[in-house]
Amino acid sequence: MGLEFVGLQSINGPLVVLDHVPKVSNEEMVTLTLQDGTSRLGRVVQIEGERAVIQVFEGTSGLSMTNTRVRLAGHPMQIPLSREVLGRVFNGSGKPIDGLGEVYAEKFEDINGAPINPVSRVYPRNYISTGISSIDCLMTLIRGQKLPIFSGSGMQHNKLAAQIVKQAGIAGGDGSDNFGIVFAAMGVKNDVADYFRRQFEQAGVMDRVVMFLNLSNDPIIERILTPKCALTAAEYLAFEHDMHILVVMTDITAYCEALREFSSSKGEIPGRKGYPGYLYSDLASLYERAGIVQGHDGSVTQIPILTMPNDDITHPVPDLTGYITEGQIVLDRNLDQMGVYPPVSVLPSLSRLMKDGIGEGYTRVDHADVANQLFASYASVQDARSLASVIGEEELSEMDRKYIEYGKLFEALFINQGFDENRSIEQTLALGWKLLSVLPKSALDRIDNKYIEQYYDPAGAKSLSGAQ
Repeated sequence: MGLEFVGLQSINGPLVVLDHVPKVSNEEMVTLTLQDGTSRLGRVVQIEGERAVIQVFEGTSGLSMTNTRVRLAGHPMQIPLSREVLGRVFNGSGKPIDGLGEVYAEKFEDINGAPINPVSRVYPRNYISTGISSIDCLMTLIRGQKLPIFSGSGMQHNKLAAQIVKQAGIAGGDGSDNFGIVFAAMGVKNDVADYFRRQFEQAGVMDRVVMFLNLSNDPIIERILTPKCALTAAEYLAFEHDMHILVVMTDITAYCEALREFSSSKGEIPGRKGYPGYLYSDLASLYERAGIVQGHDGSVTQIPILTMPNDDITHPVPDLTGYITEGQIVLDRNLDQMGVYPPVSVLPSLSRLMKDGIGEGYTRVDHADVANQLFASYASVQDARSLASVIGEEELSEMDRKYIEYGKLFEALFINQGFDENRSIEQTLALGWKLLSVLPKSALDRIDNKYIEQYYDPAGAKSLSGAQ
């Protein structure tokens, strides 16, 4: 039975202080009962001797210093879980908001998760198909990987997130049986939340999606809980029901700003740009919940999406995220303004685990060579464009003009694709070969000659100009 206390020591923003509390635990849940009989939830976030600092989820307005009753639950925050959560919509703290009632729980899980023993981790292999050529070919998403998307304010990352959720599937099957998606939105506006729900319902994928929606007018405390609730649901489905779960979280920057505001209210010493000094370890506690565990057939793969303030990739949030995760997909504002969708910036993007999850037995034997050559040729395009800006395009060599032509086709046909266009890996690689065939064979120095003889397609290259 939990202990109950009457009265508070002090109230400061979303925090209340309770004194003379023996044997209290960090992250312990509490229930605060107001004078009018209504109750609010909170959790212990700081302990100093017998003094406990409690974070109130619904805010502290209306709390009385003398008549508020506080009951300690004796356990950390838990959410009810069963396979029923698929197809359901929850708020940021795991409460159903779809009108379908409470979840009939098979078990309750601590939202903080249990650390995965590094020895029991299985190295990620095999890929998850997104149907998006630039991602599937050049920065392939591997099962068990964490691959963030770095975007800028006002760019089309929400549209890209919706397309990935609609089209994603495991290799070698339709993914309907053991593939699921956990989607967490933090600090989004009502119209954005409605957009996601509408897109998933129209695409007919809602039955394999679990949604956690924290709106911009919801308490910031709930925003801090949202990714933890989402990842707890993902771990449950992956390791209890052997499903392959893709977790899409947007926007991690909103989560970090909520963390900064909360840290400031606790009076903690700020770090870079006001963020708490423990931001790195806090983000790591989220990202490291991706992976594959020995003895389980399921996996948790993460695509966290974050917006870079002022498009600054050295900002603390993308900077620290880049240290923890295995690559990044960077969106380019110039491509976005040119009308290219998705505006993936190829050169600064990479997937560090890609090499071990593609090729023979996974995608196609020539995949790695094609990806390397497309990447290297596009790098040469940037050099040719820089030279053309100085001496003019008409003064370029024949080879440089070929690179300019290749660059235009690559952006218009390979990177650019429709929102409802779902390309298989075979279609993507075939398109890649047509683009590479614009260049002479002598320029394809990253591809084995036997693949050039098999796939080089000058006729296909000629057909691309008309398609553009």
